[in-house]
Amino acid sequence: MKQSIKLFFVLFLLWVLLYQVWILGHILWWVDHNPDATAFMQARLEVMQESHPEATIQQQWVPYAKISNHLKRAVIAAEDSKFVDHEGFDWAGIETAFEKNLKKGKIVAGGSTISQQLAKNLFLSGHRTPWRKAQEAVITFMLEKLMTKRRILEIYLNVIEWGEGVFGAQAAAKHYFHASAASLAPAQAARLAAMIPNPRFYDLHRSTRYLNRHTATIQARMRLVKIP
Repeated sequence: MKQSIKLFFVLFLLWVLLYQVWILGHILWWVDHNPDATAFMQARLEVMQESHPEATIQQQWVPYAKISNHLKRAVIAAEDSKFVDHEGFDWAGIETAFEKNLKKGKIVAGGSTISQQLAKNLFLSGHRTPWRKAQEAVITFMLEKLMTKRRILEIYLNVIEWGEGVFGAQAAAKHYFHASAASLAPAQAARLAAMIPNPRFYDLHRSTRYLNRHTATIQARMRLVKIP
């Protein structure tokens, strides 16, 4: 019995190690090559196709230079104001989010950085588990050590969800404004950034009082933001 348990743990640790190597290999490849899709995209497509088998993902990769600086500033202002300075984790933000969640008795704030969000989107499911959070931290560490901030932001802006089946800055700009990612104006960029926490809801409800107020707040902060 003891031998069986020991063998199980050895095999489990070997599997964990191989999985980390598999992730590391993908990240090394993506330093110079663009991801075709993410785990989150694939999961959303499967859900969409359950009710609409013909459903597809709207996404078109655009290089960093062809994404509006207004959008870069807006997203950093909205999601991770210390992005260019931290090493993947905003410990003050995590502490603040924990205190908010503790006060409300439920999860109302996440405290995740752009790097953490990218780690989750690239590889992980949407289920909140201790294992997933631990793996997210490992992937975030790998991303920060192997990629520049510019590359992390470039991938993030090309793969995040911005509506039902809408992923990435180019698809979002076309979907909401009939524009390109390069041509987004400050107000448009702020609006897209404000939608990130709940994009499918805001795809259907594009002018709620909260969304309008949050958009204005983000736009006011954009001029203070440094971008990589």
